Amino acid sequence: MQHSKKILVTGGSGMIGHRLTTLLMQRGYEVFHLLRSKKIGSYIKTFIWDPKKKVIEKNALLDADVIIHLAGAGVAEKRWSESHKREILQSRTQSTRLLHETLQREKHHVSTFISASGISFYGLGDPSGDAFIESDAPATDFMAQVTLAWEAQTEKMNELGIRTVKIRTGVVLSRRGGALEKLAQPVKLFLGAPLGSGNQYVNWIHLDDLCAIYIKAIEDQAIRGVYNGVAPNPVTNKELTKQIARALKKPLWLPNVPGLVVKLIAGEVAMVVLKGGKVSSEKIRNTGFDFKFKTVQHALQDLLRV
Repeated sequence: MQHSKKILVTGGSGMIGHRLTTLLMQRGYEVFHLLRSKKIGSYIKTFIWDPKKKVIEKNALLDADVIIHLAGAGVAEKRWSESHKREILQSRTQSTRLLHETLQREKHHVSTFISASGISFYGLGDPSGDAFIESDAPATDFMAQVTLAWEAQTEKMNELGIRTVKIRTGVVLSRRGGALEKLAQPVKLFLGAPLGSGNQYVNWIHLDDLCAIYIKAIEDQAIRGVYNGVAPNPVTNKELTKQIARALKKPLWLPNVPGLVVKLIAGEVAMVVLKGGKVSSEKIRNTGFDFKFKTVQHALQDLLRV
């Protein structure tokens, strides 16, 4: 299938951006990257920007029909110092603001803007509560407020007559890097165990399904606004740990890791993994989107196979 649209991807060298680039090119799209520095040996045409300094390479947006905005500092990669919390917020809001200001100022023919977002919008959640849907109000904790500010900047694209889509992403499971690698490593070392109560929900999604949602958002002009990027069947932390061990054919013999221990190791970021309610995927499914990986067992069979 050949497509004439040209796609500019911010954060294209990351886990999601790299896979999405491959899948877009397989469908015949021409893909460019907008990065903070050139990647040696990259086969993708790359433009440079620095959102902190409000600098973007001339004509970076000139040829783009669609912008996919994935750039943003990692949330769970290290403890949340005040400076890192600032970076988490500003890397999202400043980069989106720079794109908006550039599109407002310069000649372009961008018709669609698709931005990453997070299910952190809903807060930590109650495992016994109803599944969150896109029309629910934002929570008040740090990551919820980051996501609210991020989406507020994204919404401004609508003022420019650009179709705007926000994908509130859950825990992305992939073959290399990301959450699954961190979860699987202790299991491989016979040290796997649920975290805290283990009853908190993990709203996961296979990387290929997430990329397919982005492609659906490019190709289906009826899609606009916010959609949850999560699989139809969330699982508890306890169940996910058990299924990882089963897929790796490893035993689980340790008791749950107490929440206090996780907090001592990870600091404030621990709350991201110790709490969580369910998030609904019904809205994206109602567009006709069909998940390839509907159960975590199927996803893990694909991702953890040798």
